[in-house]
Amino acid sequence: MSASPAVFGRAVVFGDDVSTDLLAPGRYLKLPARVLASHCLEAIDPGFASRVMPDDVLVAGRNFGLGSSREQAAISLKLLGIGAVLALSFARIFFRNAVNVGLPVLAFEQSGEIAGGDLLRVDPGAGQVDNITSGKTWRVEPLPIHLLAIIRDGGLIPHLKLRLAAEQPASGIQPNKARG
Repeated sequence: MSASPAVFGRAVVFGDDVSTDLLAPGRYLKLPARVLASHCLEAIDPGFASRVMPDDVLVAGRNFGLGSSREQAAISLKLLGIGAVLALSFARIFFRNAVNVGLPVLAFEQSGEIAGGDLLRVDPGAGQVDNITSGKTWRVEPLPIHLLAIIRDGGLIPHLKLRLAAEQPASGIQPNKARG
């Protein structure tokens, strides 16, 4: 099984306690996902959604994704093209929601050493973060292989669909189907 590929992107840096309410503001939750994503982090950085580029790496401090369990927070980052999130620590439910939508997230104690705009290479399977701009390299706890598989497949639902398809008999006949 191949690991998820490394992400190359610019660092977009935030501080501590970035909540799911900031990532997916409540007043926009009933709008389509792409519209909601366009309001991601606007309360602390009004131009974030319009400036972010594919594979940018969001770097943050402690307790990233705290607050409500809304999966739209991770979905918004994914829709905007964020390639990975590095933070000192994550709220548990945000961490799992991110993996479930195929967004790599790594605990990164050196987040304070990254400047906005630095070019980063993040390899979640190898557990390595390279700052191409500064020349520094850090080892981090790699994501476990089962989480990497989910991310590689594009999230939990696509991953489960692939697994179920692989388990189907070669004839395509599904045993024990009720007829009605």
